Amino acid sequence: MPHRTTFSKFLIADRRRSAAPDNELVALLNDVQRACKFIAAAVSRGKLEGPGGLPNRVNVQGEEQKPLDVIANEIVLRNCEAGGQLCGMVSEEMDEPFGIAPDYPRGSYLLAFDPLDGSSNIDIDMTVGTIFSILRAPQGVDEPTAEHFLQPGTQQVAAGYALYGPCSMLVLTLGAGVHGFTLDREVGAFTLTHPDMCIPEATCEFAINASNERFWEPPVRQYVQECIQGKAGPRGVDFNTRWIASMVAEVHRILIRGGLFMYPRDTKAPAKPGRLRLLYEANPMAMIVEQAGGAASTGRERILDVQPTGIHQRIPVILGSRHEVERLVRYHEAHDRGEALVFTTPLFNTRSLFLTA
Repeated sequence: MPHRTTFSKFLIADRRRSAAPDNELVALLNDVQRACKFIAAAVSRGKLEGPGGLPNRVNVQGEEQKPLDVIANEIVLRNCEAGGQLCGMVSEEMDEPFGIAPDYPRGSYLLAFDPLDGSSNIDIDMTVGTIFSILRAPQGVDEPTAEHFLQPGTQQVAAGYALYGPCSMLVLTLGAGVHGFTLDREVGAFTLTHPDMCIPEATCEFAINASNERFWEPPVRQYVQECIQGKAGPRGVDFNTRWIASMVAEVHRILIRGGLFMYPRDTKAPAKPGRLRLLYEANPMAMIVEQAGGAASTGRERILDVQPTGIHQRIPVILGSRHEVERLVRYHEAHDRGEALVFTTPLFNTRSLFLTA
């Protein structure tokens, strides 16, 4: 068998190269990867994983909570709480931060995670995943409250996601590039298969939920209009559209072959400035995308610069190939300056019963 670098060996080698090796972070990441292995096994079993007929519940986000959401959340908590590297965790499935039990040692890190991103796809056997972000706890804090997690994405020590599809993968950044590991089920180890992942600067592919078109802001309409006009439009090239409804799958596709993912601000739910959660979805994915040479923005601000105001705060997300993100940012800037955006296609024109001269 050829020599292969496992996830654990990769972390050890990275620690040795570091001027200030952090054994605590290495141990925490190994706990996270172990949790992802258990979740991969649970996802692969589908409804075999638990008793059938369990009713779906609604989580703190007001979203339907599948039984596997609960199982995945519990797996992360139980695999990461006892190691002594954490002093608290927050999750999409929990209203308040999770405190480490009194009989476990406290560490210097905080973990924010989405245990099962894209869980609406479970019933149709499509790709789902786990997203995680690691922050340092403020010095002297061993019983963190929600406010201690409210750090901008630039403060992340590490970020990653696991992808549960035809094969299971773990993608990680420690702030110096992005690396992908594939789960070898025969030996039970994540193995380095995608070193130094890099997003192409240009792309001909974008992902957006087109059913929300009527709620989009003008800059997003302008961009999508240009893309769907293809070679006949101002871009002069045909674009492909993709939509999986799983952020993990969308970002992974962008890492492999480029592209743009958008869940922009819209008027469908005016009380919500965005749909994706900042701490455990947007921030870790933005860190990964930037480390792979891409860009991530709300349309008006770099995602990693956003100052969180709540552990379940939602924001707009536009990320992927740098040139496309920068184009959309320019469109938002022009719109906010009051410059007119002219739409020439009937798809986006203002409807009226009256003709104008």
